[in-house]
Amino acid sequence: MAFPQSFKDKKRASSDSMLLCCKIFISEAQNHATLDFIERAARLEPETVIINKFPDRAYNRVRFTLVSYIVHDCMGQPVYTPLLQTLLSMVEAAFETINLELHSGSYPRLGVVDDILIHPLARASLDEAAWLAKAVASEIGSRFQVPVFLYAAAHPTGKAIDTIRRELGYFRPNLGGNQWAGWTMPEVLPERPDEGPIQVSRSRGITMIGARPWVTLYNVPILSTDVSIARRIARRVSARGGGLPTVQTLGLVHGEDSTEIACMLLEPNQVGADRVQSRVEMLASEDGLDVERGYFTDFSPSMIIERYLKLVSPKED
Repeated sequence: MAFPQSFKDKKRASSDSMLLCCKIFISEAQNHATLDFIERAARLEPETVIINKFPDRAYNRVRFTLVSYIVHDCMGQPVYTPLLQTLLSMVEAAFETINLELHSGSYPRLGVVDDILIHPLARASLDEAAWLAKAVASEIGSRFQVPVFLYAAAHPTGKAIDTIRRELGYFRPNLGGNQWAGWTMPEVLPERPDEGPIQVSRSRGITMIGARPWVTLYNVPILSTDVSIARRIARRVSARGGGLPTVQTLGLVHGEDSTEIACMLLEPNQVGADRVQSRVEMLASEDGLDVERGYFTDFSPSMIIERYLKLVSPKED
C-alpha cells in the first residue's frame, strides 16, 4: 500500500500525539536465527520502532511490541501508518521460516502468527486502532491465504477473543495434557473467518487480530509441577471462575520445575497486578505452595511512549 510523500511528511507534527502500539505474538522462541530474521524484517521500515521483544522459550512464543505514528486525510480519517507494512513484512518472514506442524510449546496457539493486538496510545483513538487491525487482517487473509478472526473493537459486534478461541478449541492441549503440538483442528473451519479462506494451511494455521484499550500481561510463577493445581488456581483468580473482575487467566507448565498463572488484565486501572498477586498467593497457600513475585511481560503505556519518543527524536533533529 503506497501513499504520497506528503502524507509521510506529516510525521513530525503527529509522532508525539497520534500513536498506535502493536503487540504481535509469534509461535517461536527457541530458534534464534528465525527470531533474528523476523526482527530484520521489522526493521525494514525505519519509522516503526521496536520497543520490546519478549521471547519465552518454555512457551515457545515471542511477542514484539511496535509503535509508530498515524496520518489522517483532510477529513480526519486515518490513511497511513508505517505499522501496516512492518506487520506484513514480519508476517511474511514468520510464514517463511516457521511450520506450525513442527511447533510445540506449553502455551496454546492457533497459528504461526497467533495474535496481533493494536492499542491506541496518547491521543489516538480506538477507532484508529480498529482501522489498522482490519487493514492488516484484510492483507493477511488475501495475500497469505490465512484465515483471520477479528475481535474486540475490530469485530463488528465487539466479540471477545476468549470466546472465539474457546469456539476454536484453543484452550485444549493435545500432547501429554499440557503441551500444544502441530495443528490441532480440522482443515476446514467450523465457521467462516472474518478474512481469508475457510480452509486452513496446517503449516500456517489461523491468525487472531484485535483492537482494544491497553491490556496488561502479568505472570505469576508457582513452585509446583502439578499443572492441575495451577489450572484450578487460575480459574479461581479469573472473572470467568468467579474471581477478580476483568481478569483472564491460564494455568500453564513453565519449564521443568514450575507452573505459572498467565494473566491478562483487561482493566488494569481497576484490577491491577497487586490484587492478582495477592489472590494467587492466597489460593496457592491453601495447597501449601509457594509463589514467586509475578512479572510484567511489557512496559506500561507511558514508558512505551517515552521510549518511542526517545528513539525517534534523533531522527527529527
